[in-house]
Amino acid sequence: MVCRYDGRHLQGIVLVALVALGFALPASAQNLVVGKVTDVKGAPVEGAMVTIEQPSSGRKYETKTGKDGTYTQVGLIAGAYTITVTKEGVGTSKGNVNVRGGRVPANFVLGMTAGEGLNKVFNEGVAASAAGNFDEAIAKFNEALKTNPQCSDCYYNIGVANAGKKDYDKAEEAYKKANEVKPSAEAYNALASIYNAQRKFDQAQEAGKKAAELTAATPGGATPEATYNQGVILWNSGKIPEAKAAFEQVIAAKPDHAEAHYQLGMALVNEGNLKGARAEFDTYIKLAPNGPNAGQAKALAAQLPQ
Repeated sequence: MVCRYDGRHLQGIVLVALVALGFALPASAQNLVVGKVTDVKGAPVEGAMVTIEQPSSGRKYETKTGKDGTYTQVGLIAGAYTITVTKEGVGTSKGNVNVRGGRVPANFVLGMTAGEGLNKVFNEGVAASAAGNFDEAIAKFNEALKTNPQCSDCYYNIGVANAGKKDYDKAEEAYKKANEVKPSAEAYNALASIYNAQRKFDQAQEAGKKAAELTAATPGGATPEATYNQGVILWNSGKIPEAKAAFEQVIAAKPDHAEAHYQLGMALVNEGNLKGARAEFDTYIKLAPNGPNAGQAKALAAQLPQ
């Protein structure tokens, strides 16, 4: 007997596959490096060139900081990387990170000299956190806080280190303290990520909303990463149409945002738009052939019509 599958059977197969995949991963659960570049006075450095190189493979990625001094590089394969940040007239800084799977923070201060106490200790904390030495990093940031108790970035990075340890209570406390000192979209997005990891979706949505409000109030509006994170929160809350709109917004602002293409493909499958979903998965595979969702994207694309 020959078995034939019509479109409804195919859609059913794909939907079963989606259920098996579980919840969408926020940006913090994927292979990416994120960071902020400031000058020695703590002001964000816009337009700094960030070069991320993996000596073992020869891979090289380049991106630039936005108006708020932040940058993001997704689609990294696991391994050791060297990051060089430079801006003409401001300075150059260099550091090493180890991508093991997930979000790797890497902040830099340009124009720093070795004798600048607070910045030196702060950067040592960043390096320790990036290397996975979270207790050492927390100690460094606490040391920096003795010099400047109002260092919101110190509290934020203590949160990052505790999140790396999966000590979500202490991470939440640190992120909230960072927002008490100086409310920031970055700290609220970090809160949303740890709430997401604990499936506290209502709290994640609220934190994401505050991050979006703060970002919208700054020149340039919401960043693609902030919008993507909000889309993930909506997806995990079961608000698929709203999540789809967020992923489409990310792609409109940053067409090479691989993870947004993957999540949009997932949303299109749930709508029954199988050809549209196939196109999004194909785009993801092209942009991030070794990305965290590459295997799933290939498996799903193989089941979908072109």
